[in-house]
Amino acid sequence: MKKDFFALCHSRLFSGITEEELEGMLGCLQAKSVRFPKDAYILRAGEPVDSLGILVFGSALIIQEDFWGNRNILSSISAGQSFAETFACAPGTALNVDVVTQAPSDVLFLNVRRILELCPSACAYHSRLIRNLLSDLAGKNLYFNEKITHLGQRTTRAKLLSYLSAEARRHGCAEFDIPFSRQQLADYLSVERSGLSAELGKLRAEGLLEFHRNHFLLKT
Repeated sequence: MKKDFFALCHSRLFSGITEEELEGMLGCLQAKSVRFPKDAYILRAGEPVDSLGILVFGSALIIQEDFWGNRNILSSISAGQSFAETFACAPGTALNVDVVTQAPSDVLFLNVRRILELCPSACAYHSRLIRNLLSDLAGKNLYFNEKITHLGQRTTRAKLLSYLSAEARRHGCAEFDIPFSRQQLADYLSVERSGLSAELGKLRAEGLLEFHRNHFLLKT
């Protein structure tokens, strides 16, 4: 359980909340822990949602698939990150995405209604939790606005450069790892994998970057 508390205390949702406070909150929030194998659906499109999930261990993807099974990756989830809170905060709204594990994963589900409704004592850490939830939602809105910027570029090359530039800024360094495989990156940028690989080869030949699998080094 200690490792669970470590991941939760380092999540944005529980920022500023101590392990002792967190331990007391989990029962109030009707926390439910579930373990999923690799390639399992944590949540499926079309389902109603009343709880947000926090990935305690493992990794997952938020994806959309059309009628013919074409996949669009919206984002990746790593330990400590939450998901489905937007849908859980809008009662009666069904999911329009799937959440799928990339590796065996432990997920903690929290009832959103219990977060949004202050307990009778109006404890300070509960108010902080609500502020953290709003901050998390705002951060994800900015993230998806950034993705719109990438997808708005006209060519595969421009989309790729836009994404890699944003990742370098996020890491504060020209050398970094991305959370996607080559196919997943193509799905994220809504381009063909063959075209993406070709552009990566051209950029390396031009001396603009080096890469190995999901590790990148950008050059000027």
